[in-house]
Amino acid sequence: MNEMSHSESSSREVMQYDVVVVGAGPAGLSCAMRIKQLNPDFEVCVIEKASEIGAQILSGAVIEPEPLSVLVPDWREDPPPICVPATSDEFLFLKKDKAYRLPTPPQQKNHGNFIVSLGAMCAWLAPKAEALGVDLFPGFAAAHLVTKEDGSIGGVVIGDMGIGRDGSPKDTHVEGIEIHAPVTVLSEGCRGHLTKQAIKQFELDKEADPQTYGIGIKELWRVPEGRVKPGHISHSIGWPLPNPIYGGSFVYHLDDNRVAVGFVCGLDYQDPGFSPFEAFQQFKHHPTMHALLEGGEILSSGARALVEGGYQSLPKVEMPGAMLIGDSAGLVNVPKIKGVHQAMRSGLLAAEHLASQSKEALSSAGFDARLRQSDVVKELKKVRNIRPGFVKGLWAGLARAAFETVTLGLIPSTLKNHADHEQYRTLEQGGFDYDWVERDLPPRDRLASVYFAATEHDEDQPIHLKIIDPDVCFDRCAEEYGNPCTRFCPAGVYEVVEDDNGKRLQINAANCVHCKTCDIADPYQVINWVTPEGGSGPNYTNL
Repeated sequence: MNEMSHSESSSREVMQYDVVVVGAGPAGLSCAMRIKQLNPDFEVCVIEKASEIGAQILSGAVIEPEPLSVLVPDWREDPPPICVPATSDEFLFLKKDKAYRLPTPPQQKNHGNFIVSLGAMCAWLAPKAEALGVDLFPGFAAAHLVTKEDGSIGGVVIGDMGIGRDGSPKDTHVEGIEIHAPVTVLSEGCRGHLTKQAIKQFELDKEADPQTYGIGIKELWRVPEGRVKPGHISHSIGWPLPNPIYGGSFVYHLDDNRVAVGFVCGLDYQDPGFSPFEAFQQFKHHPTMHALLEGGEILSSGARALVEGGYQSLPKVEMPGAMLIGDSAGLVNVPKIKGVHQAMRSGLLAAEHLASQSKEALSSAGFDARLRQSDVVKELKKVRNIRPGFVKGLWAGLARAAFETVTLGLIPSTLKNHADHEQYRTLEQGGFDYDWVERDLPPRDRLASVYFAATEHDEDQPIHLKIIDPDVCFDRCAEEYGNPCTRFCPAGVYEVVEDDNGKRLQINAANCVHCKTCDIADPYQVINWVTPEGGSGPNYTNL
């Protein structure tokens, strides 16, 4: 049996459901809950690799509440643990020592929206899902797809527990079971392990542009009394990024003297010497930010990749026996800086599609057309040219964004997306200049940041970051790009060390926060992120 799939003829223990959902994020939980609301007779389970529901969920997050109101009509009477109504918006252009207030783009006006911890919201949804009869299985990683004899997807295989680094079973070994279902819903989030397999196996992206991505790094701070304005939302562009690199910041004011501070960089940046982690730390040292954070403490931190390709990069979202929803499908509205409402809407739509069928004839067929005819895709189409407009730099991007906003996206032209990892300049071509400052706010380095992610991996488990062709690292990548994996990883997983045998790439897999940046941004695509043992990884608190 290969990594791509497992045959249904396996001797593993089997559990049978009508629908198996992979990933307990907002899309997956919405789908599972809505199926049970519409058709209680369906047997539905949700598989989640994190130790607890919500423990590996990271997002800004400012949410549009309409889909939540469909799923939980009375949620305002018992809101999620962190749920602060948006009160004011701010959009800034930063120079090194100054901040200029710009008009807030229409897509970023948040009246009626709410600032939440998406991880806490998913944990809050979990008991509601169980009350409806959904079976939740946190701590179990779906490692493989089950492929039936006719080539369709028939469920998932849970990864074995208790395997040593050398691949041999330990005393704690437990063989993973198979979960079979007529329909498997992949809602793994950005660059999901099984989603990547499915897209390749069924050529779902054959008629789409390459998907593009960003990396988001976030910290939750508690700051001294009097600095937080609950409900205030601030975004910025400009410093510390040079003109050619797409990205910017968010600062969301919560309750209890807490602020969520984050930074997003497009992974199509051309300079292989650039470090997104360092750019984030530099942003915190802008005078406006330093004044907010000085004397405060970090409560939690993390990082994740996010999809940015939008309409042009939307793959086909159905295949025989399975479907894609949420970030697995790439539904983030980048100009809005929001994806939660899109994820939930796609989950609700998938549920309606499935729950209207009989259990005996349950099928994913027709979901792709249904999604493309929905408001989910219409929203993406309207803003399709804004993110790719920034490929030529900040000012060209802002001009394109203004044009697309004024014309409501009705101009028929559609800009193309190109794969992020193909955009690097070589060392010989040179990088960019960065006007950066000395830092004094925590964390000191990436390893210190990992501490606040509370990430845990058994040191004696197989390394879940596979280098497909190790020779490339020093035969070509070091010479041409200077091993950018040692800089783009926000957790310091990749380290070049030198000993008596020469240089080698050391993989500090225990540091990994499962952001998937390496799988996306490696210039030769020789890094393959696979699921580690269930329950491993970050354990975010209120991110």
